Amino acid sequence: MLTEQLQELAQSDIYPFHMPGHKRAKLDFPNPYSMDITEIDGFDNLHHAENVLKEEQERAAQLYGSKNAYYLVNGSTCGILAAISAAVPRGSKILAARNSHKAVYHAIYLRQLRAEYLYPLDTRWGIQGQITPAQVEDKLSENPEIRAVVITSPTYDGVVSDIAGIAEVVHRRDIPLIVDEAHGAHLGFHPAFPENGVKLGADAVIMSVHKTMPAFTQTALLHLCSDRIDRGMVEKYLDIYETSSPSYILMAGIEKSLEMIRKQGTQLFDQYADMLGAFRKETDDIRNFKILGPGDFREHEAWAFDPGKIPIVSRCGMSGQKLQERLRQEYHLELEMASGNYALAMTSIMDRQEGFDRLSAALHEIDRQLLSGERMGQNKGGTGTVSPREIYRQPEHVMEIYEAEEAAHGLMPFRKTAGQVSADTVSLYPPGIPVLVPGEKIDGRIVETIQKCLDMGLDVQGITEDKRINVVKKR
Repeated sequence: MLTEQLQELAQSDIYPFHMPGHKRAKLDFPNPYSMDITEIDGFDNLHHAENVLKEEQERAAQLYGSKNAYYLVNGSTCGILAAISAAVPRGSKILAARNSHKAVYHAIYLRQLRAEYLYPLDTRWGIQGQITPAQVEDKLSENPEIRAVVITSPTYDGVVSDIAGIAEVVHRRDIPLIVDEAHGAHLGFHPAFPENGVKLGADAVIMSVHKTMPAFTQTALLHLCSDRIDRGMVEKYLDIYETSSPSYILMAGIEKSLEMIRKQGTQLFDQYADMLGAFRKETDDIRNFKILGPGDFREHEAWAFDPGKIPIVSRCGMSGQKLQERLRQEYHLELEMASGNYALAMTSIMDRQEGFDRLSAALHEIDRQLLSGERMGQNKGGTGTVSPREIYRQPEHVMEIYEAEEAAHGLMPFRKTAGQVSADTVSLYPPGIPVLVPGEKIDGRIVETIQKCLDMGLDVQGITEDKRINVVKKR
């Protein structure tokens, strides 16, 4: 049973280097069953907030510096859907970072939008880098009909783009900039961390308080920071995309999380920054893995970097998946995700020194074992790596997303799909960035890359258990 599995996990010594940001800490919170209510008298209605929920959302806006803030209990997903739907007229053109969350692609489909893509710059470590103002300028010059720009910053891996510079470029066209800052709810509260998009000029910023703050899973905030996106339209679409039965427990969790920042933020972030700095210093001597930090990116690769993310890049041929498995099985450390050439540990203000000590010790021990095996001529136990720059290439655009999804389609063995047009999204999860979106042509390199990811045990979504992909039937 799920309840028994969760209780077993709670009683184990497995340390969570993954979201949610409360890290399963024993926070002072009442029995949730005693507070689980519906919209009874005196407790306000999220979809027509007039009292306590209106006040709490106003306090959230004040904390971050936005004009309006909205509690989200369907995660950042519903905030992204609402912001794009409100900002971009149906059937028009949008400029979106290719490394966007699938919610961006769902909004493109639902609103029958035409998408132009911004591809993140590569970094020397293989992970995806930033989107630059120059890239945005070039695309907007080539496509003057674009009605809004959507980028992800910080990325899943912690790379931050120049939001202020991009906002300046976008606003010269008097169109809105929407920033998916799902991984950045903690930004802007301490000098060791980059500033958040609200303060840097974005028009709408969506942030998941459950990812890096001590709030319950699926809680988030949508900030409106200007009048370029109509507030009434945002509220209309939130009414469509967000549940009509919002959980008061989840909303109370948002409130408690933000209250902790107001009252204890300086102390919590000081401790957090010190632990992160010490961890990186302690692991700097590891030879088979590189623990990335803010100083490891060239200027063109990243405008800034969130030190709360700990990408562990393989230098020895061991895949990120293999490293994640070893840390889980041998050291009881559960990371957030693994990709072809790296694994990712997620941290928050709720992390403890114990966790950093255990991760440092585990990485040092694995490193020593690999070095010893190398001296003895033994295989390092790696399973091969594949970097994001190999996975996320630019396929040929043949049809719009909504055209491909609604066209006649059928399943084919993916090994035989070269030359076909995808009718479905194929992505690695996490983080859910598409390798293919509907309407893009499949070529031989894509087929081989997908096969390599499957061989490595990565979670490839959009492919059936019998290894088939939905393709558009030829007309």
